[in-house]
Amino acid sequence: MKNKSQQKPSWWAAHQCRHSSSGAAYVILLGLLFMACSPSAQADESILLQRIVALEKRLAELEGKLAPVLEEERVKSIVAAQKARARERMMIDPEFYSRLDLRLIEKLYQTINNNWESEDAQKSLQLLTQKYPRANQTGCAVLYLGQMTKDSEQLNSLHQAIEQYGSSYYSNGVNVGAYARLYLGMRYQNEGKEKEARKLFDDILTHFPDAIDHKGKLLSSHIKGLE
Repeated sequence: MKNKSQQKPSWWAAHQCRHSSSGAAYVILLGLLFMACSPSAQADESILLQRIVALEKRLAELEGKLAPVLEEERVKSIVAAQKARARERMMIDPEFYSRLDLRLIEKLYQTINNNWESEDAQKSLQLLTQKYPRANQTGCAVLYLGQMTKDSEQLNSLHQAIEQYGSSYYSNGVNVGAYARLYLGMRYQNEGKEKEARKLFDDILTHFPDAIDHKGKLLSSHIKGLE
């Protein structure tokens, strides 16, 4: 039978158990740290980093290849929306003009389009602006002359297209007001009038961000190319 001096209280046993457990955990932690710092762990980490870098490079390459495709699809949807706007604008004309008037408007427009320098073209434009000022084709005819003429005649036509026919559209989705701004801005830039040109370009970027040219290219891309 053990004497009292050899017997340990229960709290001491519990303390020893906890001490033993914490010690074991400490040993395990030291082991993990040693493993992490070991050459093999460092090698594994190096391989992992190399794989991450390679993956990021591959991802960047894929994004670079995919970006033009996504941009092309985005522009296609914009062109489709601009054509829809053009159709909506053209549907307004029958509210103001009869079928006979609409046929005459188209005939006058084609006269200008076929030979804008002819006397008949000048008379046709005068008739369009005076008798059919609300017609969509009138705005297109005015812008057409703004592109084909020079000097003061060009300036007058482009300003008229911007101020009076900004809501007109060609059937391919080209907005008269936006395109006239681009054309006039390009002329100002060629003349060294940077401030006037910048204002017109900013108007396009702010108010006509989805405007396109006759080839379905965004006007904003033209502006970037001019900067």
